[in-house]
Amino acid sequence: MSDLNLKNGTSAKSAYNLRPNFSDIVERHTLAVMVENEPGVLARVIGLFAGRGYNIESLTVAEVDHEGKLSRITIVTTGTPQVIEQIKAQLGRIVTVHEVHDLTVEGPSVERELAMFKVAGDGEKRVEALRLADIFRANVVDSTLNSFVFEITGAPEKIDAFADLMRPLGLVEVARTGVAALSRGG
Repeated sequence: MSDLNLKNGTSAKSAYNLRPNFSDIVERHTLAVMVENEPGVLARVIGLFAGRGYNIESLTVAEVDHEGKLSRITIVTTGTPQVIEQIKAQLGRIVTVHEVHDLTVEGPSVERELAMFKVAGDGEKRVEALRLADIFRANVVDSTLNSFVFEITGAPEKIDAFADLMRPLGLVEVARTGVAALSRGG
């Protein structure tokens, strides 16, 4: 048999070899990383991603235990299953990292994001922007004669959908906090 033949005698280019290579599937994962709250920790974590060419879709950081001086870094990233495992292992080797949780695989989780949208317009576009904001339960936090600033919270998909609808109505600017996530249950 030639190099193109597999053990069962079919060609690698055969129609019988149509199973996807699961190691090539890119997945989105939300990681919760508990770290010591001290200077340089965030730079080390981000340096790990930058140095290896991993992408960060969303990043939030805040102190969650003032007495214990712990912060929680929530990172949304994408990669193949092997890349995600490598990221988690490398994060766990950083001295100031206490815990690494992959909320995507550890069970059900809740993700929320806060965003503000500045929408400029008048007439029917202004009325339509207010109507859509009401449907999405967005709050008007600032208003001028020719613009609104809306505040909205929800899953990232909800934020994306609201942005898509506001673009033709005069979307000027967007500010997003990034994903905050917690696992569900006990």
